[in-house]
Amino acid sequence: MEISTVQTIKLAIVAATGMDKDALHIYVGLAVFFTVAVFFKKPLRSPWPWLAVLVVAVAGELLDRRDDMASVGYWRWKASLHDIINTQFWPAAIMLLARFSSLFQDSIVNVGRQSGVSLRDVIQQPIREK
Repeated sequence: MEISTVQTIKLAIVAATGMDKDALHIYVGLAVFFTVAVFFKKPLRSPWPWLAVLVVAVAGELLDRRDDMASVGYWRWKASLHDIINTQFWPAAIMLLARFSSLFQDSIVNVGRQSGVSLRDVIQQPIREK
C-alpha cells in the first residue's frame, strides 16, 4: 500500500525532529497562533489567531481523512478529533487567559488592550535602558 505525499512529509518531519505527532500538533498550533498575531497585528485576546489555528488543524485532518479512506477504508475520526484538540488547546488557553484574566496584565502578551498598539509594534521597539 502506497502512502500519500502528505503522509510522507509528515513522517519525514517526525523522523527529523525526533518528536511524536502529538508534540508536533502542539508546536504547529502555537506557531500558527503567534505568527498570525504578529503578522496581522492582532492581540492574543483576539479570536482571529485562534481561528487561524482551527482552520489549519481542520485542513490537516481533512487531508488525513482522505488518506484514511484510501488506506484503511474509513475515517479514523477519533484520531482526528484528538489531533484537533492537541493543536487547539494551548492557543485557546492563551487567548482565554489574555482575554479574561489579569495574568497578562501590563505584559507584552496583553499589549492588545492598549488602543492602536499590537504585539508586533512592541517587539519591534528598541529596548530602553533604565
